[in-house]
Amino acid sequence: MDISIIIPAYNRLWSLPQTIDSCRNNKCRVEIIVIDDGSSDGTATWLARQNDLVILSQPNSGKCVAVNKAFEIAKGKYIRFLDSDDLISQGANDQQFELAEAGFADIVVSGYQLFEREGQILKVQPWADTDDFIARQLGEGDGSHYSAFLFKKDFITDITHRQEFALRDDRFFILEVALKEPKVAAHKGAALIHRVAHHDRLQISSGVKQHLQNSQHLGLYKNILNKLRTSGKLTPRRINAAINILWPLAHWIAIYDLGEAARLVNWIRALNPEFKAPEPGLLGKCYQKLGFVNTEKLLRLRRKFLLR
Repeated sequence: MDISIIIPAYNRLWSLPQTIDSCRNNKCRVEIIVIDDGSSDGTATWLARQNDLVILSQPNSGKCVAVNKAFEIAKGKYIRFLDSDDLISQGANDQQFELAEAGFADIVVSGYQLFEREGQILKVQPWADTDDFIARQLGEGDGSHYSAFLFKKDFITDITHRQEFALRDDRFFILEVALKEPKVAAHKGAALIHRVAHHDRLQISSGVKQHLQNSQHLGLYKNILNKLRTSGKLTPRRINAAINILWPLAHWIAIYDLGEAARLVNWIRALNPEFKAPEPGLLGKCYQKLGFVNTEKLLRLRRKFLLR
């Protein structure tokens, strides 16, 4: 088998058939593994009528458990992880497989398109070449999306989707892959057609869960940067790439926990003592003159005023 496409699904019958159709009609040999994560919308009945799928089912346990279970039985030389409401662009599987084989690649990266549920294309983001794959995935420019990538199975056998980072599992996965310094080949198209404004995405949540997602995001960056530091590979370039993500993250965390956000900003300044808030105009001056905590308190007051 050339490629295994792993698709976890939970109550996505409105999108799953289209997602699976986008994975069919390849020249190379592709197996499509669908894991029904305890759906109650008729997904199991629909899947039972398909004769070209590998079907697994489990009580609702979440994406990480589902994907790891599918990975264990996948027969493909290469793996793609795909959400059940996204699509693969026509010909991308064959093109990326050919690039992987020709270049003996551990990963074949690609760009993506963003589209709405109604089908309107919002953005086309091609992959931009980089000489530091780790920095790119840490936050130096657009790192694309891991569903746009084709992974050599032997290269990622020791990397799982981690339950402790379940709300940001794809980010942690690709960063752990990056730490292994893979040989990368680039597909010049947009392999992934990624849907925005999703309903009930497995990774996206709101309210208290949004705070948990932000906490997990911070935790995974602490984990990865510590590994880079321990191995002597935490360069200034990679630090600044990470800060591109950590600084905005501090603002989101401040909405729920100003103390935790302040500690994050202190860490940012420890990572780069020359760091300055990148915001222009009055907001930038506030951070410079009043400090992070006082500026965030003013922003809280402003939000309360606007919500009245």
